Amino acid sequence: MGITIADDEGLWLAVVDALSGGAAVAPAGPDGPRVAALVRPEIPLDHPDAAAIVATSGSTGDPKAVVLTRAALLASAAATHARLGGTGTWTSALPLHYVAGLMTMVRAVHAGTTPRQAPSDLSALPLAPGRNYLSIVPAQLHRALDDPACVARLAAFDAVLVGGAAASDALVADARGRGISVVTTYGMAETSGGCVYDGVPLDGVNVTPDADGRLLIASPTLFVGYRLRPELTAQVLVGGRFRSEDRGVFEDGRLRVLGRLDDVVIVGGANVDLAHLRRITAELFGPPEAGGPLLVAVPDERWGVRIAAVATAGPTLDDLRGALTGRVPSAALPRAHVAVEVLPVTATGKIDLRAAVRIAREG
Repeated sequence: MGITIADDEGLWLAVVDALSGGAAVAPAGPDGPRVAALVRPEIPLDHPDAAAIVATSGSTGDPKAVVLTRAALLASAAATHARLGGTGTWTSALPLHYVAGLMTMVRAVHAGTTPRQAPSDLSALPLAPGRNYLSIVPAQLHRALDDPACVARLAAFDAVLVGGAAASDALVADARGRGISVVTTYGMAETSGGCVYDGVPLDGVNVTPDADGRLLIASPTLFVGYRLRPELTAQVLVGGRFRSEDRGVFEDGRLRVLGRLDDVVIVGGANVDLAHLRRITAELFGPPEAGGPLLVAVPDERWGVRIAAVATAGPTLDDLRGALTGRVPSAALPRAHVAVEVLPVTATGKIDLRAAVRIAREG
């Protein structure tokens, strides 16, 4: 079978066809030429059972085209429905060309329902008879909690999956306290989307931290490779496990994702854990999605790397340093502050870290 590059209008029928044994679907989104350049549909597939090829955003690394099989996609859908308590109607308020949006369609096929698309501001969330599920990112949940009408709309869903980025404990507790059935998810395109819900791996999924804390994932939902990049595939798929770029630990039987491996940087000879630093800063000033400062690492001639804040408003550099002093090592204190009108984000609403680093370097 070949490859169909499908825009949003034709994506549903293309997904149904792909999961029925037809051509693999590559969601195009708003940038079809970019997806086509990554996927190269004119070149035959290495994996005849491939059903979807998902282009990653490249927000934290080089863009890649992730090849997923029918078995992996349907295994993910089945495990999700088993965890949530049954099949239902899926609504996505996310772009359909990324894995979280695509998986709402795959789950709809598995459930025998018709998927729905909602506006990103969650201003309209119609419900279908039976169980209803919604997929969003933390930034959308942050904004929703400021609007009582939106809170009521979210509370009507049997489960609201929140993924794509870390959701703070405070955010989740606030949403649940208002009656929203939040389910936090961890996963990526390589795992057919979320494979850990509320810190507990889905049935059939095994997540193991190695000696360095790197999360190794074995699962029937795993991808089979990066399109036309066999060397990169061999680096990350080892012994039937996916070597993720994330660090984590299990606490009381639940996975706690600590951040990415490259979040640990060396400032003047001292290790600084950016993920930990960002969590502390978010506790003090709010997360970047809600207007808080974003701390990034940029090259520095004297220190090797320095910590810089990119922020839309709020604390000054002196405010940040004063609040963080005593809470984090001195090497972790920010040494620069760049004001921006808005923080850069990807199409899914995630903070674009690579763009933020460029802004900090140029600022």
